[in-house]
Amino acid sequence: MRLIIILFCLFYACSQKPNPGSEVQIIKPIASSKVYFKNINNGDTLISPFVVDMGVNGMQIKPAGQVEAGTGHHHILVDKNFMNYGEIIPMDAQHLHYGKGDTTVTLTLPSGPHTLTLQFANGLHMSYGEQYSKSISIYIK
Repeated sequence: MRLIIILFCLFYACSQKPNPGSEVQIIKPIASSKVYFKNINNGDTLISPFVVDMGVNGMQIKPAGQVEAGTGHHHILVDKNFMNYGEIIPMDAQHLHYGKGDTTVTLTLPSGPHTLTLQFANGLHMSYGEQYSKSISIYIK
């Protein structure tokens, strides 16, 4: 008898229509990263200087200067982790800016292990956060 009651309740709940005006939200999973290195991979051993090709999904590349929704440019953080959403990316030897809209650059690093973090940011160099970052470890001969 309990089984019949449970099945009836499940059938009733599944057959009900949503109330008018109620909205159903569909939440899409967020990809772990929407920026990527096109030509180098985690664990690669490289000889300096080396070329880095950078890519982005879901954004348009535009030079720095103006803030426009859905646009930005690349930065490479050397031996640094991603920057939180909204943080201004500093300009120094470890925070490399490609504000002209560059997607291919040549880097020179000293020999040894390094972490490269690709970080996408808006026209004012404000980070789009972890969602638009990708870190890899490399070794320079």
